[in-house]
Amino acid sequence: MHNVKVVLQRVSRASVRVDGDAAGQIGVGLVALVGVGLGDDHADADRLAVKVASLRVFPSDDGLRPFDRSVGEVGGAVLVVSQFTLLGDTRRGNRPSWAGAARPEVAAPLIDRFSDALRSAGLAVETGVFGADMQVELVNDGPVTLVLSSPT
Repeated sequence: MHNVKVVLQRVSRASVRVDGDAAGQIGVGLVALVGVGLGDDHADADRLAVKVASLRVFPSDDGLRPFDRSVGEVGGAVLVVSQFTLLGDTRRGNRPSWAGAARPEVAAPLIDRFSDALRSAGLAVETGVFGADMQVELVNDGPVTLVLSSPT
C-alpha cells in the first residue's frame, strides 16, 4: 500500500517526554511525526528521509525568501516521533480504524530506519520512544506544517 505519512513542522524548539522524563529535545529544526502503514518498506523510509532533509522550509538569511534553506543549511535538528494515529481511517463511524497501520514489529524498525537515514544525511536527530505514551511540546515556527506521504 505504501502509505507511510510524515507530518512535518518547522519549530523554534521541541521536546518529547515519557513518564515525565525527557526522551529527546531540539532547538531550531523540524518535528517529524511518522506513521508507518501496511506494505511500507525501507525504500519508503529512505525516500521520505531524503525529502525531509532536503526540503527548503527555512527562510533565507536576509528574510526575503521564506522557503529558501533546508534544515541542515540552518544547522537545525530533527525530532522524530512515531505516531500510528496518522494512519487512522475516519471515513466510517466515529471511532477511527487502525487497520491500515503497520504492526509494531514492522513499524519500529522502519521508524529507526527513517531516523538513521536522516543521520546519514548529516542531521542531528532526536527521537521519542516507540509505543510509549509521549507528551510532545513544540513551538511551531511560522507556522509551517507539511504533510508528506510516500508515492503509491
